[in-house]
Amino acid sequence: MRKVVVTGMGCVTPIGNNLNDFWQGLMSGKNGVAPITHFDTTNFDTKFAAEVKNFDPLDHIDKKTLRRIDPFTVFSLSAVDMAINHSGLNLELLDKERAGVLFGSGIGGLNTLQEQSRIYNETKDPARLSPFFVTMMIADISAGYISIRYGFKGPNYCTTSACATASHAIADAAMLIQRGTADVMICGGSEATITELGIGGFNAMRALSTWNDRYSEASRPFDKDRSGFVMGEGSGVLILEDAEHAMNRGATIYAELAGIGLTADAHHITAPDPNGDGARRSMLLAVREAGLQISDIDHINAHGTSTPLNDVTETKAIKNAFGDHAYKLVINSIKSMNGHLLGAAGGIEAIATIMSVNKDIIPPTINLDNADPECDLNYSAKMATSKTINAAISNTFGFGGHNASLLFRKFLS
Repeated sequence: MRKVVVTGMGCVTPIGNNLNDFWQGLMSGKNGVAPITHFDTTNFDTKFAAEVKNFDPLDHIDKKTLRRIDPFTVFSLSAVDMAINHSGLNLELLDKERAGVLFGSGIGGLNTLQEQSRIYNETKDPARLSPFFVTMMIADISAGYISIRYGFKGPNYCTTSACATASHAIADAAMLIQRGTADVMICGGSEATITELGIGGFNAMRALSTWNDRYSEASRPFDKDRSGFVMGEGSGVLILEDAEHAMNRGATIYAELAGIGLTADAHHITAPDPNGDGARRSMLLAVREAGLQISDIDHINAHGTSTPLNDVTETKAIKNAFGDHAYKLVINSIKSMNGHLLGAAGGIEAIATIMSVNKDIIPPTINLDNADPECDLNYSAKMATSKTINAAISNTFGFGGHNASLLFRKFLS
């Protein structure tokens, strides 16, 4: 198969609005969780989240377009702009019929849906609805806008698989390159769900932490006192290329996407398989596709949601997959700093994993004060861990039982 490599990255996150700031935020253990400013939280059980801060979309998007897109598309277009610049792609020389976009969102334009529903409920007049209502709301519109903006005419579609969305988009993009359909793919995910409906809906299912008096400590993956996840927002984007295409243009290659594992729990609509079987199989499939042994893996960027069920089952899955080697791995969860970006999580977590492979250092898991007795692995608690990382896995798992594991390794030409 053709080798797939990463040549560009871009992101908008709660701890940094570009790649450098995001990485520096991760390495310093920056906490992106704060009281919600997007709306009045008086009647809500959860009053905090990991919002994007001090971000000016006009650095990337013109005013006319901004009026016609939902915040989730604002984040995606901005991150893509940064990723393309980071990649050094010459768009004038690029064969755009062999350049595609595979971009996802777990929920799509929730801000738009909420606002347009409010207008209709107040007026009962459908004529008051925006002509851009549908195109602002639908989850695939980011992929469409990216394609139109840059003239990419290759494969173009959207993935939606809850919290595994961005990882599925990256996986599909890589497979399209492997089979020769495209030479370059722009891929990732975006989410903007810190709204009344978003927070209220997840509160109703008791998925969010309600530590309002200790919000800065609320996202605490693998800690015995964890009580639910913290909502985040933003976007993470990768530029994937056929390795030969990248080398021919003299691109900087940050890592190879060498293995992909995609499975289903087939167990429950929200709860993971109690033994982590689907997660176990997804990691092992990624290792096998990369042609590696389990002993070759140095690091796992865990899904690590800070929910009572996920952290224990993911730990079980890692131990069942890696056996004794599980105790030699360094594991972390950047959700401790960013919160959970839902459909965008796999994008920013892939970036964090790639940077770890590239720089041989693993960001900390903050707020891990007292590990759950069932979570007994090395989670890089509170401090970054320096270690040679030849191969690493990024895990993302979603409601519905979707599991995705992406294996990145140092590129050897």
